Amino acid sequence: MDAARRVPDACRMTNTDHMTGRFQDSVVLITGGGGGIGKAAARRFLDEGARVVLSGTRLAVLEQAQAELDPAGTRTAIVAGHITGREQAQALVHAAVERFGGVDVLVNSTGIFRPVPFLEQTEEHLEEALGSILRPTYWVSQAAAQAMRERGGGAIVNVGSMWAVDAIATTPTSAYSAAQAGRHALTKNLALELAPERIRVNTVALAFVETPAYERFMTPDEAREVLDAVDGFHPLGRRGQPQDVVEAILFYAGRESSWITGTTLPVDGGVLAGRSPAVHQEEAAAAA
Repeated sequence: MDAARRVPDACRMTNTDHMTGRFQDSVVLITGGGGGIGKAAARRFLDEGARVVLSGTRLAVLEQAQAELDPAGTRTAIVAGHITGREQAQALVHAAVERFGGVDVLVNSTGIFRPVPFLEQTEEHLEEALGSILRPTYWVSQAAAQAMRERGGGAIVNVGSMWAVDAIATTPTSAYSAAQAGRHALTKNLALELAPERIRVNTVALAFVETPAYERFMTPDEAREVLDAVDGFHPLGRRGQPQDVVEAILFYAGRESSWITGTTLPVDGGVLAGRSPAVHQEEAAAAA
């Protein structure tokens, strides 16, 4: 059965169920905005009245996303390129400011997930993880925070990972985990430093979510087989879908969370609840 069909009917909502205009005329910058969670978040922000800038490394993917989300291109802009340092990040934010007048929300959703055993990892594997996760998060957050300060505040939402919190033996991802742990660490550091500027910083930590990202290192059929196999890994009995994640992103970005900063919210089907140290201690005691 398709994973989307396993979402209980009571939990399913259409776009019209959500629309309240709560981000009317806000400017949202989404890195990794061309597909998966980034594109799903862009759709919801647009539903709520925002103007959205989509950033990513592949122009064709961004153009396809824009064609799906905003065919006229009146409420979206796309900026393609690798963010390797401060200069590229500043150029990205400058493009958003030039087009829409500022930045109110940043969603850092870049990342390449590639399981490789630690003893087989190369410099290229580590650089791929750092270059797709930590560096763009660091530099774009800095540039966006400067723009947010000029507008009196804003929100940064990082798309993090349970792999930054806990190790999963079946998916050896030391480089990815280290880079995501850096993203998580930035959440608390930036939350404290940017609080006087009324800029909030929070993270959502994900388990297995069905996105095209898995097809970067396996065929579509292999990706489907793997994703079908991990449903039981989640206490709620299924893998996540992008729409499971985006409402948490919008919550952190919006006024409903105006007194929340520096936190990490697991959006993981219950995985981290079952992997807490206390639970493991109880299991060990019971086994003894």
